[in-house]
Amino acid sequence: MSRVAVVGAGTMGNGIAHVFAQHGWNVTLVDVASDALERAVKTISANIERLVKKGAGSREQGAETLARIATSTKLDSVQNVDLVVEAATENPAIKFKIFSDVARLAPADAILASNTSSISITELAKHTDRPGKVIGMHFMNPVPLMPLVEVVRGLGTGDESVTRVVEIAKELGKTPVVVHDAPGFVSNRVLMPMINEAILCVQEGIATAEAVDQVMTLGMKHPLGPLALADLIGLDVCLAILNIMVEGFGDPKYRPARLLKEMVASGRLGRKSGVGFYVYRD
Repeated sequence: MSRVAVVGAGTMGNGIAHVFAQHGWNVTLVDVASDALERAVKTISANIERLVKKGAGSREQGAETLARIATSTKLDSVQNVDLVVEAATENPAIKFKIFSDVARLAPADAILASNTSSISITELAKHTDRPGKVIGMHFMNPVPLMPLVEVVRGLGTGDESVTRVVEIAKELGKTPVVVHDAPGFVSNRVLMPMINEAILCVQEGIATAEAVDQVMTLGMKHPLGPLALADLIGLDVCLAILNIMVEGFGDPKYRPARLLKEMVASGRLGRKSGVGFYVYRD
């Protein structure tokens, strides 16, 4: 039986844990906060119930998925796993510390993956004793539904690690796309400037958020408008990614819009806070 530790029990972490458990992996979901772990398990349970009601699996299968997920507030629970997927907050210092600790605790042959959406995999690897085993495994939100896994190869990532992570992504029913390490990789290097321009359109009074999103959904065939998508990702996450890209590239074209910074400062973070460019009551 394959074993994975998912470090971080937030939106992405609980989705990643769900998908691994759904496909037969024994999962340990790790977070420093026990209440975050409780919320994660409730979210996974609710998502499983939603899938059952849609006919995408039975209650028995759902129960088996939940039974494969253990929780822990201790990082030493990575000692007996084949793979670690870090899904902590998008903060370089936090991720560097996690990778340093995980490299000390995990088995020597374990792959250390990060779900980071913008932070350098090569930089993360510098905080470990095994750069060949460090790789990006960037899932998309919501993880159980989105097919892409962006597999990010750092400067020192070994061929075996890339091959194995591609295999794992396929085992999870995902489509892996291999890219090389760069700020924002491909997904956010393309997406975040679009979201930022959409925010500038609102900031400059060119159009309402609804109008901007309608232009992109009706005119460009996007399934979700950029501002609704920003709310789903989290405006704080969008801001963090743009800041990392400004720093990484030194190019002002990635500079975040003033309105985005103001919304984050005021606690309007999107779906997670109940209000962003739209109001959410669920």
